[in-house]
Amino acid sequence: MSNVYEPATTPTMYFIGVTTGQSSIMKIFPGWAEKLKLRNAVIRGIDFTPHSSAKEYREAVMFIKNDPFSMGALVTTHKIDLFNTCKDLFEYIDPYAEKLGEVSSISKSGGKLCAHAKDPISSGLALEHFVPQNYWTNYDGDVLLLGAGGSSLAMCVYFAQKKFGDNVPKKIIIANRSVPRLESAKAILDGIHPNIHFEYIHNPTPGDNDRTLASLKPHSLIVNATGLGKDGPGSPLTDNCVFPEDSLVWEINYRGDLLFKRQAEAQAKEKRLYIEDGWIYFIHGWTQVIAEVFHIDIGRDLLDALSDIAKL
Repeated sequence: MSNVYEPATTPTMYFIGVTTGQSSIMKIFPGWAEKLKLRNAVIRGIDFTPHSSAKEYREAVMFIKNDPFSMGALVTTHKIDLFNTCKDLFEYIDPYAEKLGEVSSISKSGGKLCAHAKDPISSGLALEHFVPQNYWTNYDGDVLLLGAGGSSLAMCVYFAQKKFGDNVPKKIIIANRSVPRLESAKAILDGIHPNIHFEYIHNPTPGDNDRTLASLKPHSLIVNATGLGKDGPGSPLTDNCVFPEDSLVWEINYRGDLLFKRQAEAQAKEKRLYIEDGWIYFIHGWTQVIAEVFHIDIGRDLLDALSDIAKL
């Protein structure tokens, strides 16, 4: 995809993704900007095909860096590739971004271009919305993360926080279609928590994922973090998959064909599944970055108000 960059004339936040024009944020942002008193602030999409060239990523980041009214950006899909190709352009990189090797938030502070990885925070807030307290201590289920991209790694970092004590999943399985991302995940997560056993499984096909799914204990958490169902059609599972009983199923997408979610819904009654979509994750993901880009605090009451605006 070819992008043309014209200097911003009002405070502008960018959305770097794949099909940004289809995102609800384009309609939601003006209402949010008004509520947050961000005078004349606008949002613009920058679309890239997944795994675009270093030249394309660097051109976008350099434009934001040098344009006075370009305040920053939220990055999806390209978080790892953009970080790898543009790391030298940032004067500040936060600890999560360093650990995960990704950037989801680009902002400016004190004349410096800043890279943050907000997913451990936003995914954690979303998980806390639907995973019961002491879930892992009480039920000892597994976690299956379908996909080895930034979202999966961020969840692993969230689960591995010392503040949870013994209330952590004992086994986290990361399954992915390609080997390099699995190797990268292993390098990042190795030794992150002594009580969590990580497994990295190469599953080239949805049928392979079905077999991994069938091996899980009851009371597990299964997450579609592949992008399938949003950035591309389909699901990481086949229609013949069998979910473990009494489990939590999280489709982190909130738009698209959401086939993974529908596959879980077909078994929800029989298997007693709790199914969560990506809406709350979407809200937290955006508000975390907006707060960073515009240097504002978004507390709980304001977050609730923004969620209500987004639902209109």
